[in-house]
Amino acid sequence: MAPPDCIFCKIVAGELPATIIASSERALALMDINPATRGHALVIPRAHAQDIHDIGAEDLAACIALAQEVAGRARARLGADGVNLLHSAGAAAWQTVFHFHIHVIPRYAGDPLMLPWVPAPGEAGEIAAAAAAMAAD
Repeated sequence: MAPPDCIFCKIVAGELPATIIASSERALALMDINPATRGHALVIPRAHAQDIHDIGAEDLAACIALAQEVAGRARARLGADGVNLLHSAGAAAWQTVFHFHIHVIPRYAGDPLMLPWVPAPGEAGEIAAAAAAMAAD
């Protein structure tokens, strides 16, 4: 059940305004009101789900398909040089709105956006241990 104060549920219900740029039976794409770059959009399921751990497979597939469409538009219509897709699950992962959403962030050569992760070599034993723990049974 959706929390009564869920902003994205209120957008889906038409109770709050949003700039909708694409939609499907199961998902909506809307412009982010706090954009990281020009054209930053969000893709949300129409049905409430908190995050990747809560969303159903059909709604997730619909969101991914719509995110792909929006990413293509960013490249074709805004001249984006690349696109980041980002989902945060939980407060520790920077989730601030607890309704599943995918950020579609167009990237442009020289744009100032810096993600907090800076790739660096990992420790081989720890990578192997994590892989063993996560491998299919």
